[in-house]
Amino acid sequence: MSAVVLEKNAEGHCRVCFHGTANILDELESHGEIPLPPYIARTAGSEDDSRYQTVFAAPAGSVAAPTAGLHFTPEVLDALRARGVQIHFVTLHVGLGTFTPVKAAELASHIMHEERFELPAPTADAINAAKRDRRRVIAVGTTTVRVLESAAALSAAGSPLTPVTSRTRIFIHPPFTFRIVDALLTNFHLPESTLLMLVSAFAMPGEVRGRELMLATYAEAVRERYRFFSYGDAMLLL
Repeated sequence: MSAVVLEKNAEGHCRVCFHGTANILDELESHGEIPLPPYIARTAGSEDDSRYQTVFAAPAGSVAAPTAGLHFTPEVLDALRARGVQIHFVTLHVGLGTFTPVKAAELASHIMHEERFELPAPTADAINAAKRDRRRVIAVGTTTVRVLESAAALSAAGSPLTPVTSRTRIFIHPPFTFRIVDALLTNFHLPESTLLMLVSAFAMPGEVRGRELMLATYAEAVRERYRFFSYGDAMLLL
């Protein structure tokens, strides 16, 4: 197998053409390694093959795990179902932009990386039924939020969700009005990240004061020595 670098952008990302293999994904399983986030300052080990992967992961294509999902085991999912919680799935192929800090002086100048996503029909139907019955939609992770709110943005206000496979550059920051998600389970995020801005928007939807509330929340987490980032603790935002 060989590869040729076709181009390289200002951020150092390369477009590569591979030769000598019918399916590069098969080769990656043999020669690649788990792409741990840059703040995990060690080489990926064999234990990361399972630890840095959710129990519900399916199609390949993401550069990072949706880390809120790492808190779930098959037993936890079964226990939730036994209590009447409906569990449905979406796909978001997380891009490198999830690790990129916001450096622009104005938020409007920050360019989000495009990500592929899919909202399947069973999930869209379940969400529409929940909204109709005034039941809560609880998103596991910011990745799920981005899928659901991107799908909502493709339809008129007040319209039901429809199944969709598309791409998104959604940038959620205060103020933002959420159309689908009522509660969010998520980990603690990096400073200056778009994910921290998303949870700040969710803390006080439609207002700009969510940042102060989240900074106070994070200060409490620091005092109580919570674990941050991928292999860290979770919080539930209602």
